[in-house]
Amino acid sequence: MPHRFVVRKGIHLHTFERYEDIPDDFDHLIEFLPEIPPPPHTDQQHEEIEAWESRFKRLMEIEHARSRKTR
Repeated sequence: MPHRFVVRKGIHLHTFERYEDIPDDFDHLIEFLPEIPPPPHTDQQHEEIEAWESRFKRLMEIEHARSRKTR
């Protein structure tokens, strides 16, 4: 299963399979489903898995900043 990221901008939902394709100007993060390979994991896979937390936090910061502007 590929990654699945869904954001809402205005009334439209946009779906992405690559994190790098998610724009910096969206209203809400709807779905954040990175593909996590089944164990056992290699060291490289562990690094990739650990990176998802900071990526999620970055998207939430964008959402929170955007919601503060619209108040």
